[in-house]
Amino acid sequence: MPYALDPAAVRSWCALGREALGEACAEIDAINVFPVADGDTGTNLTLTFEAAARAVDADGTGEDMLRAMARAALLDARGNSGTILAQYLRGLGASGAESLADALRRAADSAYEAVAHPVEGTMLTVAAAAADGAAAGDGTPRGQAAAAYEAARSALEATPGQLAVLGEAGVVDAGAAGLVTLLSALSTALGNPPAEASAHPEPPRSAPCAAPETGASAASALYEVMYLLETTGPGALHGLRAALDALGDSLVIGGGEDLWSVHVHTPDAGAAVEAGIAAGRPYRIRVTHLAAGHEGTPGTPPAAEPERSSRAVVAVVPGAGLAGLCAEAGATVVPSADAARGDALLAAVRATGADEVVVLPNGTEFHPAAARAAEEARAEGVRAAVIPTRAAVQGLAALAVHAPEHRFDEDVVTMTSAAGATRYGEVTLAERQSWTMAGICQAGDVLGLVDGDVAVIGADIGQIAMDVLARMLAGGGEMVTLVLGEQAPEGLAGLLEEYVRRAHLAVDTVVYEGRQQASPLLVGVE
Repeated sequence: MPYALDPAAVRSWCALGREALGEACAEIDAINVFPVADGDTGTNLTLTFEAAARAVDADGTGEDMLRAMARAALLDARGNSGTILAQYLRGLGASGAESLADALRRAADSAYEAVAHPVEGTMLTVAAAAADGAAAGDGTPRGQAAAAYEAARSALEATPGQLAVLGEAGVVDAGAAGLVTLLSALSTALGNPPAEASAHPEPPRSAPCAAPETGASAASALYEVMYLLETTGPGALHGLRAALDALGDSLVIGGGEDLWSVHVHTPDAGAAVEAGIAAGRPYRIRVTHLAAGHEGTPGTPPAAEPERSSRAVVAVVPGAGLAGLCAEAGATVVPSADAARGDALLAAVRATGADEVVVLPNGTEFHPAAARAAEEARAEGVRAAVIPTRAAVQGLAALAVHAPEHRFDEDVVTMTSAAGATRYGEVTLAERQSWTMAGICQAGDVLGLVDGDVAVIGADIGQIAMDVLARMLAGGGEMVTLVLGEQAPEGLAGLLEEYVRRAHLAVDTVVYEGRQQASPLLVGVE
């Protein structure tokens, strides 16, 4: 497709698209009533496209640039509309397109495939109309882009007649309006005169809550759950689709190969995350409370849950000091040496005697056991949720915000968000020679890990610890948690506290004696 979207055209589209979405963002937010009237579609599309545009390099073909945009959008997709846009970009950059019309058809088909229950009168409809329009245009990229935009604009104006909630509100679909904005920018980038700004119908004074998508659950969603998911095969993804489809609506799964972006609206955020654990490795988990309540009125609080007699947290911990910390925070502790054994976690859940239980596995190796324990507990009438903590410091962050007086779902969402916002690092010693992301290590080498991957190799624990902190704080942070293991050298905590004070003035540091055996140091950055 180099003749249709060459590098200059892609760069121009990125610049024009970012500018156009930025100008239209507030208006698109204001008319957002479907699938949930939460007023953020314009913002989500703008942020997702900005992430995509930033990924464009100076080198490479137009297809290369579009693929880079698609991956960046996938990694930073925001909301339902952003996830669909990421998939649209993936189709647009697919190899083998013989014309712009062909590329736009692939983009529309890819977007439809990502949505569990496609609804007409949305950005999917506009995507299909744009592809049809381009196919009917002349054979040049410029002519096809102009025809695609005109067809998309006509389809946009027809959306209130296709989706009842839009007609009742007197607005066009917000996601569709955003896509038309991008198609207008694409047409301009390919040499057509800039289109006049279309006057969208005035936003409603009080936007009604949208009905659920066709085939979705009858109850309105309470939470928007999003995460990236690494999987090992199509079978796992098929199971995930089925599980999430049963939990809620607005289900979109985009991506390909072994990396996917998952989006769903559901009243059970914990179960949605657990479904991801069962399918692969979820990360970058985001859980957002939606404005719409169960009864379908924006801003209406959900109906009160039945009173529960008690709630407990079960946490896997690697050291005696951490066990004491977690116990003080009210958790039932399972030593990591026992957690992978048979039904040790289920036994711990049962031993709490609680009607509601939150499980913190605190290590990816314990996720399957935690998921099995929660499933068995639910079969016995216990309301159970697993927060996919991958390190003890994430478990500490979750425990710090645990609020048993709150509703179960709210507590799980808050704990999940705190854990997900905590990056984790580790300083450990290599047991044998092996290949790592940072090169070959020898037995006895000091390894610095960031988010589970070896980032640095050296000989001095203090220096490697500072290197790990530097990498983790490069992206910002407000709080550093240091958990000292049994092999931590004398003065390590003071050395690192001084480093943080000197290099990152606004960052606070807290130190715990974890007494874990496997690692001299665990690090968390919130």
